[in-house]
Parts: sequence; structure tokens; C-alpha cells
Amino acid sequence: MDRSTPANPATARDIILEIVRNMREGLEPLHYSTLPPAIFHVYLQSGDMERLRGILPRIVDEARRALDAELETLNRASIGERLKLARRSEPKIVAPEGGWQILILENTDEDVEPGDIAISSELALPAKGDLGSGSMTKRIATRRMAGVESTKQSYDPAPPPPVSDAGAFAVIEYEDSTGHKAYRMTKDEIVVGRGGRDYWTDIKLETLPDVSREHFRLRRDPATGQFFLKDLSQLGTTIDGAKAPSSIELEGGEKRDRNLEAPVPARARIGLAGVVFLEFRSTSNG
Repeated sequence: MDRSTPANPATARDIILEIVRNMREGLEPLHYSTLPPAIFHVYLQSGDMERLRGILPRIVDEARRALDAELETLNRASIGERLKLARRSEPKIVAPEGGWQILILENTDEDVEPGDIAISSELALPAKGDLGSGSMTKRIATRRMAGVESTKQSYDPAPPPPVSDAGAFAVIEYEDSTGHKAYRMTKDEIVVGRGGRDYWTDIKLETLPDVSREHFRLRRDPATGQFFLKDLSQLGTTIDGAKAPSSIELEGGEKRDRNLEAPVPARARIGLAGVVFLEFRSTSNG
């Protein structure tokens, strides 16, 4: 990412204000109430994270207080409403039943600069009984990168019908911030991760920065039909809960691929940094 001037380090106040902004951006009006996001994942540049690590509990506590205060301000009736001269235009914002859940983490992206703050939050929407559909999750991503603010919202759609195995070596089903998806593996090796300008992926995951741009490679041995996984990530990959060996080591400040692989069973649950989980299923066509 090209930047003309270096960003200033993120302050504790900057973080709290960004959390409050994320909550405002994610408000979802219903008929009798308005729902705010309840779960916030906050990502900071490594230097900012290290500098603020000692006061993170205090930041989280004051962020919760700031969210409560913002709700009170947004719900405060105007003079006309208090005198019953005007009707309230929006339903009251209701605080989440389980309280505000805030987690502050290090942003592992390579192009992050001091002062950058990325927040991913979510709220659960109730089932729409009149349409016969189940509940949905609304996700709100806000970023302050080099002083520029941005917002992105998405809704998880209902899962699609089962995917046919025909012609595929394996079927991989997963859910990221854009909803439920399925991938039919028809070649002997694929790359899975968040991808990016210089990172090709076969399965491109729209998710949190915990997942590396190139997280792992999945290889099929044509002679035996056995699958193998090579972990290339920073925060790890699991196979049915067991941590796969990392294939990457640092040598003289440079990354080196040790070409380590772990076998993958015919059916397995593959976890990426504990954030996204892929349901892997080998087929009998290979």
C-alpha cells in the first residue's frame, strides 16, 4: 500500500472512538427496537499493540462505558418528543443482553502501519418468521487506515443446497464473512487463505486478519489419493483439533519453507487460526 506520509501511532482514545463508530455504523432497526453490534474484534499494528498491551484491560473497560454512553445519547428524546409534540422516528436501541464483548488483537497483515485500526463486529438478527427463513448474522467491518475511515457491511445468507461430488477429488464447505460456501477440488493442489495482490488463492476467505493471506496448501497424491496439508500461516492450522506442524521458519530474517506436511483424513475439520473452519470431505471419484 502506498502512503505519502507516515501515520501517527494509535492512541487508546483513538481505539475507543473507533469502537463507538463501528457500533453506530452497525445499528440495525427492527420494528420495536434497534440492535447494535455486540461482539467486537479490534486489530492493531504490532508496535501499537506492544505499546498499549499493559493498559488493554483499561481500554476495554472504558470502551464498554463509552458504548453505554453513546446508546444513552442516541436514545435521548428530543424536546418535541418529551413534550409529546413529535413521534419518535426510530425504535429505541437496546443494549446486548450478554453485554459488550471486546477483544483486542495484533493485526498480522504485512502492510499495516502505526495508527491503523481495523474492527470487525457482528450482531445476530432474529428469524424472519413471515418469510420462513432462519436467523442471520450482520457483520460490520470498519477501518481507519492512514487516517482514512471506511465501512463495509454484509449479511450471512442461508446455506445453499448440498454440493454434488461428481468429478471432484474432494468437497470443502466453509463459512466466512460473506456466508456459507462450498468448493469442489478438481486439481491435485490448492491454496487457501485471505489472498491479496501478490497472493493467489483457490479458496479466498473473507475473514479476520488472523487468517494469513496464504494460510495453507492442500495437496493430493495422485498415486494413493491421500491428502496432505502444509501450514504456511502465522497463527496456525488445526486438523480435527490437532495442530499441524508449521512449514515456515525464519532464517536470517527471511522465511524458509521446510516442506513439512501433515496427512488429512478422508473427513476432517480444518481450522484456520481458530477463526474459520473448513469441513473437508474426500470423495470416491479420485
